[in-house]
Amino acid sequence: MLDDPVADLVRKDKRFKELGLNADNYAEKKTVVALLLKHPELMQRPIVIRGKRAIIARPPEKLATLL
Repeated sequence: MLDDPVADLVRKDKRFKELGLNADNYAEKKTVVALLLKHPELMQRPIVIRGKRAIIARPPEKLATLL
């Protein structure tokens, strides 16, 4: 449902760095899902769904493309 790459679902923030993770290792759906199941705090939020489309509404201005 997302137009963005699956890797965009992962927050590459302070916690990501604390865990010693490498963004290059989380570019495929399978690895992103496994990471988010183990560390749900790394999931980008909010995800807004409208019809058959979804976006990561961060920054909030991205909502305009969905509405």
